[in-house]
Amino acid sequence: MSRAAEEMHLTQPAVSMQMKQLEEQIGVPLLEQNGRRLYLTEAGQALRGHAQRFAAQTMELQATMDQYRGLERGVLRIAVVSTANYFLPPLIAAYSERYPGVRISLQVGNRESVLSSLVDHRTDLAITGEPPEGVDVEAQRFMDNPLVVIANPNHPLVCLGRVALPRLRDERLVVREIGSGTRAATERHFTAHKADYILGCELSSNEAIKQAVQAGLGLGVVSLQTIELELETRRLAVLPVESFPIIRHWFIVHRRDKRVSAASQAFRALLLSEVSAAVIVDPQTQAGTTERSARSGKGRPRKGSRVRG
Repeated sequence: MSRAAEEMHLTQPAVSMQMKQLEEQIGVPLLEQNGRRLYLTEAGQALRGHAQRFAAQTMELQATMDQYRGLERGVLRIAVVSTANYFLPPLIAAYSERYPGVRISLQVGNRESVLSSLVDHRTDLAITGEPPEGVDVEAQRFMDNPLVVIANPNHPLVCLGRVALPRLRDERLVVREIGSGTRAATERHFTAHKADYILGCELSSNEAIKQAVQAGLGLGVVSLQTIELELETRRLAVLPVESFPIIRHWFIVHRRDKRVSAASQAFRALLLSEVSAAVIVDPQTQAGTTERSARSGKGRPRKGSRVRG
């Protein structure tokens, strides 16, 4: 209730009163309380689904009308995974300068939340490292996204010319949360190579991963695009681990059953024209061969336990 009130610039009691009036109009309870938390009833969940579809149709109507007005006004809704936020701001700035009348709504989260926004029609475009399965989408690849193993520069493995993947079996890995594309790709990679590691901390952002590795809490796997500054200042080092980097790709995605607005078409065109086709990884400095990730193993390991994928 408090978050809804904040987003709509209302007081929390005003939102509670409107919800109560809505329940009275419909004639069935929409919310139920368990302790201090509120939950949607079955009727509330059904109403939410209809409301989301109604909101999506309203936005599509707005986008259709914007087509006739050109790009003098409109809304661009983009959902991106957090790693993309390292290269996206300059593109957003260039787009905003070119189309100042278009309002931009940017949602940043992990892969799971971004794809949920796409499925629920809460976003027009999504930028992610892997298109969703089971949803009719058009996905266009526009850039490589290499994942590398990082370490504190004083870590004993840094001075080695080459690190065999099995050597990491005794190392703690600081990993992203469940639902992160980086986490899934890392687990698939270790499973494919029948390699183990010790699960250390689970953290919910790339910045937290980098800080933890700098502090010596373990090794990490992150996108090379997120550590440019840390490599320049020598606060982090890339380990030359065999079979790394893992080469993933960036995709810009939209639903086929959703009209692509003029604002979205213009942003996609700008993205594809401005971003280089690939990120080249120097084999002398970043080491490792390019390999595709394989299927992920099942199960969620316990902290401190040895895991395989």
